[in-house]
Amino acid sequence: MTIREFKMPDVGEGLTEAEILSWYVKPGDTVTDGQVVCEVETAKAAVELPIPFDGTVHELRFPEGTTVDVGEVIISVNVGGDAPAEPAAPAAESQAAPAAAPAPVAEAESEPEGRQPVLVGYGVAASSTKRRARKAAPAATTEPAAAAPAPAAAPAPAAAPVVPGQLNGSGPAAGRPLAKPPVRKLAKDLGVDLTSVTPTGPEGVITRDDVHRAVAPAAVTAAPAAPVAEPETPAAVAPAAAPVPVSVGARETRVPIKGVRKATAAAMVGSAFTAPHVTEFVTFDITRTMKLVEELKSGTDMAGLRVNPLLLIAKAVLVAVKRNPDINAAWDEAAQEIVRKHYVNLGIAAATPRGLIVPNIKDAHTQALPELSRSLSELVATAREGKTTPAAMQGGTFTITNVGVFGVDTGTPILNPGESAILAVGAIKLQPWVHKGKVKPRQVTTLALSFDHRLVDGELGSRFLADIAAILEQPKRLITWG
Repeated sequence: MTIREFKMPDVGEGLTEAEILSWYVKPGDTVTDGQVVCEVETAKAAVELPIPFDGTVHELRFPEGTTVDVGEVIISVNVGGDAPAEPAAPAAESQAAPAAAPAPVAEAESEPEGRQPVLVGYGVAASSTKRRARKAAPAATTEPAAAAPAPAAAPAPAAAPVVPGQLNGSGPAAGRPLAKPPVRKLAKDLGVDLTSVTPTGPEGVITRDDVHRAVAPAAVTAAPAAPVAEPETPAAVAPAAAPVPVSVGARETRVPIKGVRKATAAAMVGSAFTAPHVTEFVTFDITRTMKLVEELKSGTDMAGLRVNPLLLIAKAVLVAVKRNPDINAAWDEAAQEIVRKHYVNLGIAAATPRGLIVPNIKDAHTQALPELSRSLSELVATAREGKTTPAAMQGGTFTITNVGVFGVDTGTPILNPGESAILAVGAIKLQPWVHKGKVKPRQVTTLALSFDHRLVDGELGSRFLADIAAILEQPKRLITWG
């Protein structure tokens, strides 16, 4: 029997650990080169890991919910063709001593030359792989040496007995419900057994709505599960994080800080106490832009594309950056230099169940309005599915955060690390406004611009913010200034 080990890969993004969210295989299962065996969450995104060789799963070294250092062996596979003696299920003792390898030959063969697995791209560096369709497995399962402990976050109901040796969400392939990893994570957080959920998706796939209906059918019928469905709320790409189950009479609940939320907290503290923040505000009449939104929706040039206020606000920001290029810069403390950037990677802050993320549209300054609309729609859809890659969140130069989707008038946003400015968009409301000498009901909003005062002085910040407001007050300036 030849055992090969697969280690938690180095993502190449400065991250040192990842949490195992779900196992898609169990000891005794046959795996093939390129097959996805688990989903992990780093401090930046949730990604799926493919195995780089063929064989039979010998051991899962860690149970779901465990945070594992990069380089630690997470799964071993028998590649010799012989049946493993007794496939071991992950238990407390394996978690306590993860470094113990079952065979000395594994170290020499754990990472074959030319096939270094990476998280970014969901595959291996040397080739592009696709997830294979699941195949039905025989009803009989191999008896493991010890039963895995039942996970506390999602206990199975009495009507659904747990198969011995089964990890949470990794039962026999023939009886495994079909659902995407973010949906499985949602079900786990809500304590829903996927085997009891009625699927409504294509080919029997369980959707988020199916999970929500299983928790509270009446509540789901009364209100949509995800605010992203509203045409004017593209920044709110996912519902709020699922509540942690609380026992009756409990006065406190402790939630571990990890993953995206932990990284965001560290970044915000570093930004707040490193860059001297200044925030300026402008309130103005955005009625003409709102009328232009309606005209573009009914026109043929943007047919089939998503048109909303954020699209035109993003375009106004890009025009204002062109008129004030010094706003698009970064402070290099080590080199004591200001780095002026001649491109705009436009970040859009998005609230997801895993925390706040800021994916960005690469080279947004080169995109016409239809292309920018497609990029925004793709960014939102990817974030909604929990599939935003670490690469999509790197290299941003300017960020927009749309707090108006929550009915908030404005705020004082904290800079995304490595950027010099961030724009908060407030709610657009019908208010009394002096227009052409008379008080009339007009659409009014407030923008807030926070900037790093080390490289953006008050004049530059004020001019930039005033330009954005001027464009949105008179959207024809998109043409004359663009």
